[in-house]
Amino acid sequence: MDAVADKQGEDILLLDIKSISLITDYFVITSADTDRQIQAIADEVAIRAKQNGILPLHVEGEAESGWVLLDFGGVIVHLFSPEKRAYYALEDFWKRAAMVLRMP
Repeated sequence: MDAVADKQGEDILLLDIKSISLITDYFVITSADTDRQIQAIADEVAIRAKQNGILPLHVEGEAESGWVLLDFGGVIVHLFSPEKRAYYALEDFWKRAAMVLRMP
């Protein structure tokens, strides 16, 4: 979460989905206004995870598409442009999940 906030991610949301899904324990969802900012957040998340000995199992999407996913197993980080975040509406899809934290 700090890596996302430090790179100016907007409307950062941490959802605990372990009681309603088998795919992961947590989702981190955030928005960024530009492709460069999405990439900067993705890079910072990956760098800090690596510093803690954690490598992503999978990375999907491209900053230019408005969506990047970093899968760390127990945590999946979704980085969206505002338009893509509204389109995919993960918060609505996972509305039964427990909200752990929301940072504007």
